[in-house]
Amino acid sequence: MSTASKESLESSLQQLKCHFTWNLRAEDESLDEFEDRVFNKDEFQNSEFKATMCNLLAYVKHCRGLNEAALKCLGEAEDFIRQQHPDQIEIKSLVTWGNYAWVYYHMGQLSKAQEYLDKVKQVCKKFSSPYRIENPVLDCEEGWARLKCTKNQNERMKVCFEKALEKDPKNPESTSGWAIANYRLDDWPASNDYIDSLEQAISLSPDNTYVKVLLAMKLEEVHENRAKELVEEALKKDPSAIDTMLGAAKFYVKVHDTDRAIQLLKKALESMPNNAYVHYYLGCCYRSKVLHILNTEETTSNGNREKLEALIQPALNHLRKAEDIKEMIENSCSHLAGLYVTTKQYEEADYYFQKEFNKDLRPLPKQLLHLRYGNFQFYERKCEDRAIYHYMEGVKINRESKPKGKMRDKLRKLALRRLSRDESDPEALRILAFLREHREGQGADKASEGEEDPGNRVPSASLE
Repeated sequence: MSTASKESLESSLQQLKCHFTWNLRAEDESLDEFEDRVFNKDEFQNSEFKATMCNLLAYVKHCRGLNEAALKCLGEAEDFIRQQHPDQIEIKSLVTWGNYAWVYYHMGQLSKAQEYLDKVKQVCKKFSSPYRIENPVLDCEEGWARLKCTKNQNERMKVCFEKALEKDPKNPESTSGWAIANYRLDDWPASNDYIDSLEQAISLSPDNTYVKVLLAMKLEEVHENRAKELVEEALKKDPSAIDTMLGAAKFYVKVHDTDRAIQLLKKALESMPNNAYVHYYLGCCYRSKVLHILNTEETTSNGNREKLEALIQPALNHLRKAEDIKEMIENSCSHLAGLYVTTKQYEEADYYFQKEFNKDLRPLPKQLLHLRYGNFQFYERKCEDRAIYHYMEGVKINRESKPKGKMRDKLRKLALRRLSRDESDPEALRILAFLREHREGQGADKASEGEEDPGNRVPSASLE
């Protein structure tokens, strides 16, 4: 093929609607992060969209240089389309054929790439367009791809489903996608418009159990009984749907039924035993039960001590497993460290605190980590100097938060205590000068709504 012909082929490829032209990966995102979010972190794994998932996997395989594996995935996508959409094979296959064309192009098999371009063209010319048509099926397919892939681009995902609904207002698939997009975009508390979109999706797709769980999450604050009924109805309807189980587990954590959440997460783990996030959520659930005992019950009695030990071990096991599978999950090492503090295994606690410090943390989790580690140094290690250092490091972070306020209060109390013993204590005077420099109103104490409150409800606040 001549250079001119190759350029013409590439120009035609750019017109296709497929994963290679949708810019699904964020510029600052590694391929590992992208693949992890699509196939592990995102809870939406509905089996209805097997062809969509095969196309996504093909795209990832190509990005990793595994083009033969990518072609195999595209073949599986074609099989699912024939099985699930026998009356829409051509229009449903356009995205898959576009992906085929791109993979063959990158493999240097230009005649095969042209072959798949021609297949797309044969369908599109029926709509008076060479390679690109406006069709609700394609808008919907792009919407599902963005729902799985995009990082902070939920508005674009919503637009895809809105375009599909403009052409086919009662389409169940588009309505469900639009409702899920609304759910992800909506701020709490839920607005009636977004609740209505979920209600409409359920009326058009009564078998979509995942959407029922999302509606329950929105209703929980105002209609908890109805929300619970929706969740249990969804679980009964499709007890093996992973996304429904994971969504339901989050719901039960929200309504403080940790035992039910653990039950669901364990069941999900049977289908995905190496999913780091499921292990992490399980570990967090057991940790929550540990904190409840530490904060509300007498822990010196034999019965409560045994109960505590029985909860700490699975919390440690699941959090360690999550960390072994994927090291960069935020807070996993911090939670492990806090649990080891509870069992007075201080070397292990320090090890996991340091692992957490080595992660690229956002401002709030980093402040929380400095608070926890400072408390660990102060209460457990009896090292006031190290505690002061970490409280100061946390206060320096330019973010208003509850952890920042707590660290400022701790520094002020430490300074006043030292001055009560020695009015000219240089360290106390240094701390007070530091607090004046970082006084309230300079990125300080107002907590963001919905952020985690680290608390200080137990002597070792490194747990919380």
